[in-house]
Amino acid sequence: MKKILLTLCMLPFLIWVQGCAPATYKIEGYTASYMNPDIPVPTNAKLIENIAYSDHPTLKEGVKYELKHIGGEQGLYPPMDYFKKLADTGWVELEEERLGHVHFLKKDTTVIAIQIQENTFQITEMVKGAME
Repeated sequence: MKKILLTLCMLPFLIWVQGCAPATYKIEGYTASYMNPDIPVPTNAKLIENIAYSDHPTLKEGVKYELKHIGGEQGLYPPMDYFKKLADTGWVELEEERLGHVHFLKKDTTVIAIQIQENTFQITEMVKGAME
């Protein structure tokens, strides 16, 4: 009888814990970014904004995509499989330059910043020489 009572008491807690599990994103493959064909982006990410920085001294242009849960809860969990894909295509993360949600990557002479949020990510190309 004690086991049954204990089980009934624990059931609401277990249901609550299961409901609190973090939602995850899904990447269905990759395609070229609208901004730069050398930058892969998930094919199921939706372009929501093109950004021009005509007056900014270090930022060239950017794009913002929506992909549910890409950064985990509050953007705290960067999508490691996406960063692996970037590395596989030649992008090297400049880990010493990271600023919270913003990751800087370099390929040849191009430097990009990728800002990861909970449901969006933004890719910004830096002006040549901006990170030197």
